[in-house]
Amino acid sequence: MSFWEYVGSRHTQLLTDTYQHASAVFQCMVIATVLGVAVGVATYRTEWAGALATTATATILTIPSLALIGLLIPIVGLGVAPTVIALTLYGLLPVVRNAIVGLRGVDPALVDAAKGIGMSRAARLFRVELPLAWPPILTGIRVSTQMLMGIAAIAAFASGPGLGNEIFRGIASLGSANSLNQVLSGTLGIAVLALLFDAAYVLIGRLTIPRGIRA
Repeated sequence: MSFWEYVGSRHTQLLTDTYQHASAVFQCMVIATVLGVAVGVATYRTEWAGALATTATATILTIPSLALIGLLIPIVGLGVAPTVIALTLYGLLPVVRNAIVGLRGVDPALVDAAKGIGMSRAARLFRVELPLAWPPILTGIRVSTQMLMGIAAIAAFASGPGLGNEIFRGIASLGSANSLNQVLSGTLGIAVLALLFDAAYVLIGRLTIPRGIRA
């Protein structure tokens, strides 16, 4: 059976796995973005706090994904839970680091001007600092998403959702008629998803970042 014949015969399952893979990455990135920006906001004003946040999230990223998921299985079981926890933790570093860099890069004169017209600290953060820090934050989100697309395939080790199941089934049946087709379909599916997500982020950037800031 050729690759395209295999895809045609398994298109329903492949579409389901693709949707689950994209959904898992998207939802984990939403959580990682909220947590990462919150950590950045809490730590960017202090040098040691920012360094601690960056080091802590970088340390998490050094743990092999297979090992982290394996350590989570006895605690939260198989399936979605270890996948969500692992992907969220892995997605933090680029978001935290870029949030800190972006917020520290805001022109102090603009913050002082906002303070001078009577803006509260929260108003300055949400109406001045975060909008100006948004371009590097978005870059961090893009980097995290690309990483998680590949890491999410390991979720199949813990019976998680996504295209990793195709890859693991193909590896487990090496030598069979469709083993290569299974690995290839899962791998290509992840690559296509990564490109589609990146294109979406480019569009979001064009819609949310003023041309003057992009320049």
